[in-house]
Amino acid sequence: MSRELKTGIIAILIIIIFIWGFNFLNGQNIFQPSKRQFLVEYNNVGGLTEASSVFVNGLKVGGVDNIDFNPDPAKKGQMLVKFSLENGFIFTKKSIVKIYSPNPLSGSNLVLIPSYEGEEAKDGDYLQGEVEEGLFSAIGARLDPIQIKLERVLESADLSFKKFNNLLDKKTTTSIQNSFEEIEFAIIDLRTTIASVNSIVDSNSSNLKETLKNTNQITQNLSKVTDTLVNSNLGEIMRKAELTLTSVNSLLDGIQNGKGTAGKLMNDDALYTNLTEMSQELEELLRDMKLNPKRFVHFSLFGKKPSPYKPEVKKEEIKQ
Repeated sequence: MSRELKTGIIAILIIIIFIWGFNFLNGQNIFQPSKRQFLVEYNNVGGLTEASSVFVNGLKVGGVDNIDFNPDPAKKGQMLVKFSLENGFIFTKKSIVKIYSPNPLSGSNLVLIPSYEGEEAKDGDYLQGEVEEGLFSAIGARLDPIQIKLERVLESADLSFKKFNNLLDKKTTTSIQNSFEEIEFAIIDLRTTIASVNSIVDSNSSNLKETLKNTNQITQNLSKVTDTLVNSNLGEIMRKAELTLTSVNSLLDGIQNGKGTAGKLMNDDALYTNLTEMSQELEELLRDMKLNPKRFVHFSLFGKKPSPYKPEVKKEEIKQ
């Protein structure tokens, strides 16, 4: 082989390897059998590129071939994505092709959510497209309401501060300063009072100690009394006292109702009447003995018989 032929063959091989490597880096393998191509329409491709891959359940099954604007005038502004898959994978037209980003630092890829119901998808068919919400988009969507509320809170706070500044005029400021001065004077007076109390306590510390000692002695005595009461069977004493009071109450009830000697003495009017009459008769007897002692007592040394008693006649009765 001539040198020129060898150079030409090497150049052709280099060109073939370059073309294959370029397509391989773009996710295409020109040495594999022909692939099926499908079309998907999106309003926003969300960072999808022609080097992006197509996955099914985490397995790479194809790649993106082309991304361009939709040529249909009725769908002006929409994006048309063309991707290819290996021939061995079968699914239907109801399958969904979703744009997703596995993490914020990597690019977007396509994930095919296959459906096995309905008509089988063929080369050149349009599939339904969706865009999965990314991490930053989800965070932004959740932060938007918080941002709105925060703005409202800041506006309210701003109005409150303005009103507060309007309240703090010169007169109000002066009043506040005077109030703080009065508080300071009150604190000084309180300190003086505390110092006086401390001096009083110091001067009477011996008396306080004696008082505490006496209090302790009283407490000990009370404790001894309590122990004595506990040890003296206080419950039995109380029970006996209760029985005694019950007996006394029964006795008083009997006396009040006229039962027994004491009851009759307390409640029998006839006895009172008899005692009254007896007292009057005794009083008359004593008066008679005092006025006429010879009638009741006679004394003679020679045994002379006493003369019969003659009641004395008063002068007033003789005159009459």
